[in-house]
Amino acid sequence: MEYQYPIDYNWSTEEIVDVIKFFEKVELAYEKGVDRDELLNAYRRFKEIVPSKAEEKKLCGEFEEMSGYSSYRTIKLVKERSSGERIKMG
Repeated sequence: MEYQYPIDYNWSTEEIVDVIKFFEKVELAYEKGVDRDELLNAYRRFKEIVPSKAEEKKLCGEFEEMSGYSSYRTIKLVKERSSGERIKMG
């Protein structure tokens, strides 16, 4: 993909890497499918870094604008599915 991930330069290097991993899991959900638990764990780590709902909406909105992939719809599906299932966005 030819776009940049939305990040906050006040985050540590580890936090930036973890946020990018979350967005990569969302991409995988659209492109190939991803294990539900892997994606949920990446989202939980993302929420540790970005606890604010407003900031989450801003970052996920920027990501969707650049990539066309909705983090919101992906996480909504993750929460509806059972452990061990594969998530594949249509």
